[in-house]
Amino acid sequence: MRGMTLALPIDPEANRLLTQSPLALLTGMVLDQQVSMEKAFSSPYVLAQRLGHDLDARELAEYDPEALVALFAQPPALHRFPKAMAARVQEVCRALVDRYDGDAARLWADPADGAELLTRITALPGLGRQKGQIFLALLGKRFGVRPPGWQEAAGGYGEPEVHRSVADVTDAESLRLVREYKQQQKAAAKAKAAGG
Repeated sequence: MRGMTLALPIDPEANRLLTQSPLALLTGMVLDQQVSMEKAFSSPYVLAQRLGHDLDARELAEYDPEALVALFAQPPALHRFPKAMAARVQEVCRALVDRYDGDAARLWADPADGAELLTRITALPGLGRQKGQIFLALLGKRFGVRPPGWQEAAGGYGEPEVHRSVADVTDAESLRLVREYKQQQKAAAKAKAAGG
């Protein structure tokens, strides 16, 4: 995958896997909820280590569900919710096998435009609109996947020179700014929920 400049403060091998394995990148995005970005995006590498080889959508789709949960739950667990996230990753892999012959890269290989790519992403289990827009921005900003209208389809996450998501992390400072933005969003949501 070209144009890769994702630079999370994680094991260099974990970062390298994200650049080389479309499935690892997609898995990191799936896991990126209720855990830190670093945890979410380093877990595909840990999973590959536990399997003893690179991630394979067909293998994960057909994996014994209880054995997969055991891999996710083994300390250190790959996610705060290992059972739910093992099931989610398996569902995504099954969708990739059914729709893209098990090749995650085909998800973003040839969309007509950004809107079509967003539709493809959000058709996967557990990838709602916001997460889909973040992944679309990540593909566009860091991997050079830029079908016509990709920035518009990614919404605010596609805007240049912002610090809103993993798509905008290039170094320690940008990571700090993304964290600040997320904290501000959480605080605003809490205030709104409290009727403030």
